[in-house]
Amino acid sequence: MVLAAYQQDYSPVADSLGLSSLVAVLPLLVLFVLLGVLRVRAWLASLVGLAAALVLAVAVSSMPVGDALDSAALGAAFGFFPIMWIVINAIWVYNLTVETGHFDVLRRSFASISDDQRVQAIIIAFSFGALMEALAGFGTPVAISSVMLIALGFKPLKAATVALVANTAPVAFGALAVPITTLSGVTDLPVNHLGAMVGRQTPVLALFVPLALVLIVDGRRGLRQTWAPALVCGFTFAVFQYLSANFWSVPLADIIAALASALAVLAFTRVWQVSEAYQEREADGPGEGPTPALAGGGPGAQRRPAEPDAPWEVVKAYVPYLAIIVVFVLATRVPAITGTAPAKPGQHGTGLERVTQIVRWPGLHITKASGDPVATTFKLNYLSAAGTLLLIAGLLTLVLVQIGPRRTLRAYGRTLVQLRTAIVTVMLVLGLGYVMNESGQTTTLGLWVAGAGGAFAFLSPILGWLGVAVTGSDTSSNSLFGALQITAAHQAGLSPTLMAAANSSGGVLGKMISPQNLAIAAAAVGYEGREGVLFRRVFGWSVAFLAFMCVLVCLQSTPLLDWMVVPTP
Repeated sequence: MVLAAYQQDYSPVADSLGLSSLVAVLPLLVLFVLLGVLRVRAWLASLVGLAAALVLAVAVSSMPVGDALDSAALGAAFGFFPIMWIVINAIWVYNLTVETGHFDVLRRSFASISDDQRVQAIIIAFSFGALMEALAGFGTPVAISSVMLIALGFKPLKAATVALVANTAPVAFGALAVPITTLSGVTDLPVNHLGAMVGRQTPVLALFVPLALVLIVDGRRGLRQTWAPALVCGFTFAVFQYLSANFWSVPLADIIAALASALAVLAFTRVWQVSEAYQEREADGPGEGPTPALAGGGPGAQRRPAEPDAPWEVVKAYVPYLAIIVVFVLATRVPAITGTAPAKPGQHGTGLERVTQIVRWPGLHITKASGDPVATTFKLNYLSAAGTLLLIAGLLTLVLVQIGPRRTLRAYGRTLVQLRTAIVTVMLVLGLGYVMNESGQTTTLGLWVAGAGGAFAFLSPILGWLGVAVTGSDTSSNSLFGALQITAAHQAGLSPTLMAAANSSGGVLGKMISPQNLAIAAAAVGYEGREGVLFRRVFGWSVAFLAFMCVLVCLQSTPLLDWMVVPTP
């Protein structure tokens, strides 16, 4: 027997959207206050936030207890697969390189480009991080970039801060533009139009992010001494992201921009030298504590600063990342391998999607206020999931660099122990997000913001920012608010394409404050439980960049910059 469906009510408090929004935002306030003000451990803050969301869903939104708990369980499941499945295998690949000493070689290779940590931050956190975002997303670039920076001598919290702030401009086109294709699916606007519009917003942001990174690393002195390579990196990335998104390929926008920016910095450093190279040599800063032995500390690690590495050793150090690129390109761009994913429960795909299953989450039956059903399915794409592709790349690495099974299992076990707190935190955060989504609390907040009329052009990116802050995913945020954005655009007489794109472009700035990403970054650098410190370090950057994006979108809605807007078909 099928139970009666729960129907969402977007104005459950006194039939007032405003009052209902004040109540709906409470779980987020609880989470961020506990995390950023009271400095509570992320897993505990997430647990309390989830409890608050469950209580409000049941007591205020009249959601049945079973549906509320089922929604939390669905979110927790999604938090583990595919999100933490990606991070586990990404960190495992890294730990393999540490176990064999190849990561030290990779560190020296990157250091040979420049011995200045400010330039290294640009290349690794921004350019290389953008490449990882393009291929995998979901926290992978933050995890890998953080540990690579530590290997170059960065303090752990600074490394994590730099990686989080860098993971902005590339996010909208991450995982081969999955956020854009998702946005297209919920808005019925063409992918190319949406990609082109986002490609006229995030490249402007990309101009400033590398400058922010050198400011984080070394303050005003860093900005004064290394603004040139930072500007070269940001400008090159911006130009190629714009060109690819508008004229070449939306899915490949980040890959092209990341490689172009890295090559541009490499070429620039051959003709430009910083007057005073920066290396952080002083004792640990306030709140840093002892540096954990995460990078270059494995049993196979060797430090030979005076001897150049053999060419073959350098090649082997890059093999894991080359394997990741090759596997992801083949699995996402070759039709015979990619196949077609099933669209509904019971259908079967082709290629890697042949074993994919889409199942209805047991006991969960929800409809929107309009009566349309809310999707409550769970996708088990065993082979095509980014985490599985990372696992395949790791197994390929084992063969190519000849790593034995004992080392492999030891590295995987250490990875699971290292990420145990992050796994719990991410599952709790996604549980919270799904309870808010399925109960209608998130839509309540969106409808309230959408009622701003013409001012909605300024507020539109905030919706995307809020969605990513809750879910940790620009894809999820676009799925939540994409249709709402174009409905509000029609009501306010604004461009639907502009408002839909603003959701994705604003969303990228919520990534750095998402508890999910904070937990991943903290776990990657060995600082589980100190997510609140990271939150306080990046929150100002998130809000500052968001304000910039709000102003840009607002100006694009006026005659001053409306020439930048892609016409809605």
